[in-house]
Amino acid sequence: MNSIIKKGFTLFTLFLCLSFSAAGAPQLLSPVPDVPASKFELIDLDDQMHRLEDYKGKPVIVNFWATWCPPCREEMPSMERAWQKIQPEGIAMIGINVGEDFDTVFGFTGQIEISFPLLLDSDGAESRRWPIRGLPTTYVLNTKGEIVYQAIGGRDWNDDEILDLVRALREE
Repeated sequence: MNSIIKKGFTLFTLFLCLSFSAAGAPQLLSPVPDVPASKFELIDLDDQMHRLEDYKGKPVIVNFWATWCPPCREEMPSMERAWQKIQPEGIAMIGINVGEDFDTVFGFTGQIEISFPLLLDSDGAESRRWPIRGLPTTYVLNTKGEIVYQAIGGRDWNDDEILDLVRALREE
């Protein structure tokens, strides 16, 4: 029964992923009332533990993605370019891979260079605690760890209009 639920979730997520790709998601982020983000403890590709509370005090971009998702793959290079801009500014960016193993994610990084932390949620347990409605889904957290923006579907994260919304959170 559990495998049927997982297959259904995967098919539903794939449908949402493809529908957002075809529709072309808007560039701007949707505001969200200040909602506390779900805490997580996940390892990265270097086996280092990351906890959400480690990032408190700075804005954080949290991206949920998978290698099989076309819009996820398309937005990753723009996320890397954005990371190169915002890292020196005290803004964090985290990619949380949903439902895949180390080898799959590591293989992906051989195709597209990513220098921001990629965390592994291989069983999807941590991701289910967030209000994800498809992949990619990205949340922007303020310095208190509250969700203030969401983006469902791919974006050009290198767009200064988007990054300026995130930058403004440093002054809260």
